[in-house]
Amino acid sequence: MAIADRRTLTTTHPGDTPAGRPRTTTPVALGLGLAVLATLVWSGSFVTSRALGDSVPPVQHAFWRWVVALAVVAPFGARRAWRQRALIRRHLGFVLLASLLGVTVYNTLVNQAGVTTPAANMGMIMAASPVLMAVFERASGVRLGARRIAGLLIACTGVLLLVGGGASFSAGDLWMIAAACSFGSYSALLRRRPAGLDGSAFLFTTFLAGTVMLLPAQGVSLAVQGGFTPTAGTVLPLLYVGVASSAVAFFAWNRAISLIGAARAGVVYYLQPVCVALLSWLLLAEPTGWAQAGCMALILGGVVLGAGARR
Repeated sequence: MAIADRRTLTTTHPGDTPAGRPRTTTPVALGLGLAVLATLVWSGSFVTSRALGDSVPPVQHAFWRWVVALAVVAPFGARRAWRQRALIRRHLGFVLLASLLGVTVYNTLVNQAGVTTPAANMGMIMAASPVLMAVFERASGVRLGARRIAGLLIACTGVLLLVGGGASFSAGDLWMIAAACSFGSYSALLRRRPAGLDGSAFLFTTFLAGTVMLLPAQGVSLAVQGGFTPTAGTVLPLLYVGVASSAVAFFAWNRAISLIGAARAGVVYYLQPVCVALLSWLLLAEPTGWAQAGCMALILGGVVLGAGARR
C-alpha cells in the first residue's frame, strides 16, 4: 500500500548471468498481481452488500466493516502511525480526504446501492471508475500510451454493452455511479501520497479517520432504523468485508497503484464486473446469459491489452 520504494526487486540464483549478477524482477508483475488480488476480493464484497441489503442497514454495514478492519490493521499500523505522527499532521488534509473518499463515503454508497440493485449491476457500474482514474492520471501529465487507451476503450465498451443489454436502471444504480466516482477519485489521489509515509501507518490512519467520520451517521441510523440481529448470516459476511475486503484488499490495491499507477491498475479493475457476475450467479442465483458472456470476453480482452507495457 505504501508509496513504495521504486527500486527494482531482485532475487539471486547461482548461474543467473556469467558475471553472477542477480536476475532483475520488474515491479510491474507484482503490481498487476496485487491489483488482481484486490479486484477479486472486492468482487465478493459486492455480493455481500447485496446479500445484507435486507438485514443490515447500509451505514451500520459500513461502520462495523471498518471497526473490524481497524482491529486487524492496528497491531501492524498503530505503532508506526504514532512514530510518523509529525508527518501525518503535516499532510492531514490529504489523509482526511483519502479517508473520506475511500472509507467513509465509498463503501457506504455501495451498501446503499445493494438495497435495490443486483450485485451484477453493481460490479458493471463500478467498472466505470477506471475511466476516471485514467483521466486524473492524464491530467497530471502521465502518458497513457496507445495500447493502454485501446485496452481501456475495449473494456469500457464491454461494460457499456453489458449494462445496456438488459440491466434495469434503478435508484441503486445512481448510488453506484456516485460510489464509482468516489473510488476513482480515491485511487487517483493515492499517487500524491507523501513520500516516506509507511503503508500500514497510512492504512491505520485512514481507517481510523474514516470510521470516526462515520460515527454521526451510525448514531442516526441506530436511532431511526434500529440495530440488526447478530447471526452467522450477518456476522460472517461482516468479518469477510472487514478482514479481506478492507484490510487485505486496500493494502494490495494501494501498493499496486504505487508500483504501476492508477491507470494501469484501473484497467485490471475491469475484471470486477466479470467476477461479480459469476459470483452473483453462483451464490445469489442472479441470471447470466450468453450476451453477458460475450461482453465479459470483451472486458477480459481489454484488460489483457491495456495492462501490458505502455506503448
